Amino acid sequence: MSGRFDAIIVGAGQAGPALAARLDAAGQNVAIVERHLFGGTCVNTGCMPTKTLVASAYAAHLARRAAEYGLDVGPVVVDMKRVAARAHQVTLNSRGSIESWLEGLPRTTVIRGHARFVSADTLTVDGEEISAARIFLNVGGRAAIPDMPGLGEIDYLTNTSILALETVPRHLVVVGGSYIGLEFAQMYRRFGAEVTVVEKGPRLIAREDADVSEAVRGILESEGIAVHVGVGNVAFRREGGEIAVGIGDAEVIASHVLIAVGRRPNTDDLGLDRAGVRLDARGYIVVDDRLATNVPGIFALGDCNGRGAFTHTAYNDFEIVAANLLDGADRRLSQRILGYALYTDPPLGRVGLTETQAREIGRPILVGTRPMTRVGRAIEKGETQGFMKIVVDAETKRILGASILGTGGDEAIHGILDIMNADVPYTVLQWAVPIHPTVSELIPTMLGDLKPVP
Repeated sequence: MSGRFDAIIVGAGQAGPALAARLDAAGQNVAIVERHLFGGTCVNTGCMPTKTLVASAYAAHLARRAAEYGLDVGPVVVDMKRVAARAHQVTLNSRGSIESWLEGLPRTTVIRGHARFVSADTLTVDGEEISAARIFLNVGGRAAIPDMPGLGEIDYLTNTSILALETVPRHLVVVGGSYIGLEFAQMYRRFGAEVTVVEKGPRLIAREDADVSEAVRGILESEGIAVHVGVGNVAFRREGGEIAVGIGDAEVIASHVLIAVGRRPNTDDLGLDRAGVRLDARGYIVVDDRLATNVPGIFALGDCNGRGAFTHTAYNDFEIVAANLLDGADRRLSQRILGYALYTDPPLGRVGLTETQAREIGRPILVGTRPMTRVGRAIEKGETQGFMKIVVDAETKRILGASILGTGGDEAIHGILDIMNADVPYTVLQWAVPIHPTVSELIPTMLGDLKPVP
């Protein structure tokens, strides 16, 4: 294992393996080091297992509504052990594929162990040294655990440990009203648990516009999820075999508690100080517009750089680095238009600025909205919750951002994302001829009804 390589990649998340393959194909000798599970957060504790669980929860929810579609399916029984096994198998299949792929690369050495810096070009992995002129960090992140009274005295769940549950909680309290917490809240409610969401902020998913936040809250509450916002004090204590959760002046007795208040980077045990790599106040690796750190030859990709918290942004980090280093391109983070989704049901597809953010720019803007009750596809599916909204710069006629909260919103948003990346006026999309019946067909209609905002 010891030796000199052309490149070392620390972490086999979404950026690392793809970069290893590109460098390998370019004739470079590569070492990729992974201390735990190949595939990173997405494959093991994020997208793949959770969206598999979301799919099972959706099936249960739809089965309970079968009579609305003229069907009689009888009582719906959730076998949580089988549900969890299905999600776990999806993870195992993907993880195995990544390992096999990397091990089959002719110039790549796969090293299992914990890498730590000795100097700016040298790492130790379980006592043996490896070095390279270029080192790429793709070490990801993990759940942030807040300092809350009594939390250390109870057994709590994170987004990782909750995946091991093979029984449905009697009452799940979710601390954190953002993306991870809300997805788990809805899926476990649909599996049959009583669910309470606790958020310290004034509303759920605070980075979104208030109308989107309130609509999401209404959807969750309509399914029987209790939502508490503006909770300044949350405390925990054991109550027999269960957990008493203090929510302000009230108390809820829970069987399980999920902590979902945010993420932190896996940068505290890499010896970055010995390499001289600069971190920000939250522990994220500081990178420039091309993902280079302050130390020549060291780059940071994915969640650990704080410049994106998604699988697709991590992969785009790889694309930027590979294009610049191998293709002679000049790709930059600042060129990226961020899109993402919240995978509640219905999902929220998002791209670019919110209406609130657009207003803060100080330029004249136009806004168009459409309720999903006016979308034929949603009516036909019997899924009319939510709405869509688009924000346009009135002078440049460029789309600034959009939200689609509704059935298919996570897919329909891409038409808007593509137009924004093309950097053409919104009228190009307005005069498109979309397929009927789809959710996307209402986007041109919405663009034809834009209105100025004060």
